[in-house]
Amino acid sequence: MTSADSRSDVPRLVVAAPSSGSGKTTVATGLMAALAGRGFAVSPHKVGPDYIDPGYHALATGRVGRNLDAYLCGPELVGPLFLHGARGCDIAVVEGVMGLYDGAAGEGELASTAQVAKLLRAPVVLVVDASSQSRSVAALVHGFVSWDPEVRIGGVILNKVASDRHEVLLREAVDSVGVPVLGVLRRAAPVDVPSRHLGLVPVAERRGPAVDAVDAMAAQVADGCDLEALVGLARAAGPLPGGFAPWTPEPVPADDPSRPVEKSPPRVAVAGGAAFTFSYAEHTELLAAAGAEVVTFDPLRDEELPEGTAGLVVGGGFPEVYAAELSANEGLRKSVAELAFSGAPVAAECAGLLYLCRELDGLPMCGVLDASARMSERLTLGYRDAVAVSDSALADAGTRMRGHEFHRTVVEPGAGAAPAWGMRAPERRVEGFVERGVHASYLHTHWAAEPGVARRFVERCRTS
Repeated sequence: MTSADSRSDVPRLVVAAPSSGSGKTTVATGLMAALAGRGFAVSPHKVGPDYIDPGYHALATGRVGRNLDAYLCGPELVGPLFLHGARGCDIAVVEGVMGLYDGAAGEGELASTAQVAKLLRAPVVLVVDASSQSRSVAALVHGFVSWDPEVRIGGVILNKVASDRHEVLLREAVDSVGVPVLGVLRRAAPVDVPSRHLGLVPVAERRGPAVDAVDAMAAQVADGCDLEALVGLARAAGPLPGGFAPWTPEPVPADDPSRPVEKSPPRVAVAGGAAFTFSYAEHTELLAAAGAEVVTFDPLRDEELPEGTAGLVVGGGFPEVYAAELSANEGLRKSVAELAFSGAPVAAECAGLLYLCRELDGLPMCGVLDASARMSERLTLGYRDAVAVSDSALADAGTRMRGHEFHRTVVEPGAGAAPAWGMRAPERRVEGFVERGVHASYLHTHWAAEPGVARRFVERCRTS
């Protein structure tokens, strides 16, 4: 294959659906894997703040799965971030979020799959759950095609088709709309990918079964879809609009003679492993570009922080699933507490916040924060518009950022720490903790939207 480096005409398509549960993850992941198996260098992308699907995309393609989120990063960064991820690739597949036209609540098309498709000028493949309809599928497809003329729906994949007769009826109906059927997937036992909290179980928690699941998705798509037609549709996308350049984490180009040479970069430890799987690839890229040596460690296995750690980043995940193991690793908990109490920069999001508390569901955690955490029946989910209310290792007070909350836990704070964020929408409240060098919060943010966050954090690592 002839690879594209920074080409603005990289072949691309968006896999979308009328609603969640239609099968777009199976189709998108299976298509990525099927194309990779045929020798394509495939660039995988996911619309929205999802951390889990990109893990399956990475298994399918052998490349880092990346997010395209017009709410967190702004519409102006969607194209540059896409080109950054698509460097050196033959084709890009973008998996949508929710229904095609669903976006941030009360914000019109913002952060919807449709908006991303328009920003990328990418054709859309609509995955339709046809299990309980025949001729009505024509009305559904017609509605999605005509709703926004700027969204180009280039074809339909019919999912959960019951029989040959059912397929004939569906094809006749879709043909009447003038949209090609690019694939038909039969109703079958679902691919074995268990779910949790509105999403799949992360790859890091079930590596072997996840590989098998991706292989099964690839086989379904290869058997039921016209891969040549899908590649042809992607190649017909044409150049991206706007003439923008790929995003880069580098504040100064690596070959610029004015770029300082650092003999001993500060070491930033980043939590990984099965308990902490929620992170954006751009965060570690930004830390490295700011001059840090980034080292990953596993809080389930490593008994102390990496030697020489000057700063700590603990992202999101499902620590409640591993609370007993995290609590049992007393050596690491003490190591984290010692670093935090020394005043070193510590950035914790969601699961990281829980890990820094005194306890989680009665089990001892790191004790960095005077707060306790517990599981809740209530799912907190949604985009947030926030402003930093305290100076911290991440931002000056007054810095505005957008974020996303996704958790089923409650943190009951003690006294002493200042709040991290003031939420501006959808409701006004303060949230999180800033104490010593610690910034801990439920809010997931995307640092590409505010790259000064990483630079500030690394500078604090140098000077703390």
